[in-house]
Amino acid sequence: MPNKIQARHILVEKKTLAEDIIEQINTGNKFEELAKKHSTCPSRKKGGSLGEFGRGKMVREFEQAAFALKKGQVTQVPVKTKFGYHIIKRTR
Repeated sequence: MPNKIQARHILVEKKTLAEDIIEQINTGNKFEELAKKHSTCPSRKKGGSLGEFGRGKMVREFEQAAFALKKGQVTQVPVKTKFGYHIIKRTR
């Protein structure tokens, strides 16, 4: 079980938008481009990249979902936190 991972995310306010973005990713659209277009997080400028982080650094729901992914995987259900709805891609 890794202590640190790398991930990207797309943060939006509405669950329906998050679900639409997941569908776009599944049909071949680039995660990084969708992050730049839709995300409300400042990480959007870097294609949603959050860099490397360890356990205890993110809100619980986000951390659980991110650490459960395998490298290259994207969440197939939006992850709700107090900030909104996240689509997460584990990159390492």
